[in-house]
Amino acid sequence: MRFYVRKRRTTPAVIIVALIDVLIVLVIFLLVTTTFKQQSVLKLSLPESAQAQKAGATENKPFVVTIDANPTNRLYYVGENKNLVTFDQLEGQLADAVSKNPDLVLDINADKNAPWGKVVKVRDAAVAAKVKKLVANIKEEPKP
Repeated sequence: MRFYVRKRRTTPAVIIVALIDVLIVLVIFLLVTTTFKQQSVLKLSLPESAQAQKAGATENKPFVVTIDANPTNRLYYVGENKNLVTFDQLEGQLADAVSKNPDLVLDINADKNAPWGKVVKVRDAAVAAKVKKLVANIKEEPKP
């Protein structure tokens, strides 16, 4: 009788370094292929106009004031970042901006359902600050 001597097998090992390399490649792939979309903080529905003109590139950036449709909200959104300010702060910022740039353009983005009184208050603040040009944003009517 002949007995076979069993060779001891080494236990299987998982190579962690290779798994980490694969994981890093997957993470890099996901970061490269993911698109980052900035979401607007404030949803506005601008009124439509058949006489709408395309906004051209201007040398000076306008002072942007955004008014939402909420009638109980006493705050205004100022600038491209839409910082919340009260009416008194808005008047101060507008006066400072006009003192720095006398040819300042005030750009009002008001929702079509915004309270008209808030738009008039912003216009009055612009007149008090001696703003020479005021622009109200609208969107074009869809063409038939």
